[in-house]
Amino acid sequence: MAIETAEDAISSARMFSRWKSRVLLSYSAFYVLVYMSRFNHWPSGPLIADDLGFSHLELGLMNALLLWGFGAGDLVHGRLAEAYGMRLWLLLGSLGTAALNVVTSFADSFWTFVLPWTLNGFVNAMLWSPGISMITQWWQRSQRGRAMGLIGVAAGGAMLLMWVVSGWTASEFGWRAAFRYPPLAVAVGGVALFLMTRDRPADAGLSDYEEADSRTAAIERRSASSLNGLAPYRRLMSDWRFVAASHVKGMENVVRYGLTTWTPLYYFEQAGLTLESTIAVTIALPAGYLTAPLASGYISDRLLGGRRSPMVTVSALISAAALIAIAFVPATSLALGAGLLFTGAFAMSLSMSGALAVDLAGRHMAGTASGVLDAHGYLYAGAQALVFSVVLNVAGSPWPIVFLSMAGVRLLSAAIAWRVRY
Repeated sequence: MAIETAEDAISSARMFSRWKSRVLLSYSAFYVLVYMSRFNHWPSGPLIADDLGFSHLELGLMNALLLWGFGAGDLVHGRLAEAYGMRLWLLLGSLGTAALNVVTSFADSFWTFVLPWTLNGFVNAMLWSPGISMITQWWQRSQRGRAMGLIGVAAGGAMLLMWVVSGWTASEFGWRAAFRYPPLAVAVGGVALFLMTRDRPADAGLSDYEEADSRTAAIERRSASSLNGLAPYRRLMSDWRFVAASHVKGMENVVRYGLTTWTPLYYFEQAGLTLESTIAVTIALPAGYLTAPLASGYISDRLLGGRRSPMVTVSALISAAALIAIAFVPATSLALGAGLLFTGAFAMSLSMSGALAVDLAGRHMAGTASGVLDAHGYLYAGAQALVFSVVLNVAGSPWPIVFLSMAGVRLLSAAIAWRVRY
């Protein structure tokens, strides 16, 4: 009987390992497609502006409203997915965002574009925090940095795929085509993800994992007792470390999305490039976002004993240096500019702020925590789009000020992250 029990335990462990890998790989593969339904307006931006007559200010407002719509969705979708099912929320979000992209493609004015596009941001948020919550149910803290690292690679891959596919589609067939056809892949991916994953180990007939270290186990116990109504929000927002991490995430997004919002326009205008040449230079951004997260997760898990703050601090300092250099390098120095964009994006993706927030919250509130953290990110991201658009419109395109402002934000992030020490 003892031998049979031992064999059952080994079999269960192997089954758990297969399932957690399946969930992680399925979600990561799905997420590679997602940006074709959310950020496809970035490489298409110059064509949209030319076709619909958008000014810098209107482009900035368009970006801000999408990002704020996403942030509003973040506030609720993680919590709702915890209550009603992560897979279901991911499926509904994938179908909804594809439909809203098609609706936006028929826009013929500023408002007919931004109204469905803002709603798309809200719906597209269904594809993030529910997924992070699902991953957290399967991956414990000592391995979570690597799991989140792979999702970071997927996000970088999503940026790269979107930049190539949506950019090529827009340049060949017009910006409307970039909103009609690539996003359909997200809907198909959402159906496949629903069929291939399970929300929790119990849904696959398995037992939940147990956290090994006492500090994390204590967080798990406390979070399990705070799951009713708005209690998860109150608990998270009363933890100063979580609040600090959320603002660091916001400041990260000032730069992450500031670069992807404005650098295509910067090189298009200041270097006099075509759309194809602009995409060729600025593709260094998604390439940088793609390559760093796995290394960051490994270093955090294995070399730093699960500590995330040092990676956030290093990320901020290196990216600040790259941004200062970009501010003073002429836009016509394309090779050097692309190298600095890659360096800055690589450094940005060394950050482990997402894993830090989930660690502070525990698995039971992972969706809510991920959503609240990301909501801060998109609040700040939308603000930068609006603020920098006003600066560019009113002050006559002072591009160095934009990049130096981003560098200052990164230095402030480094100081706050160092204080968190977790």
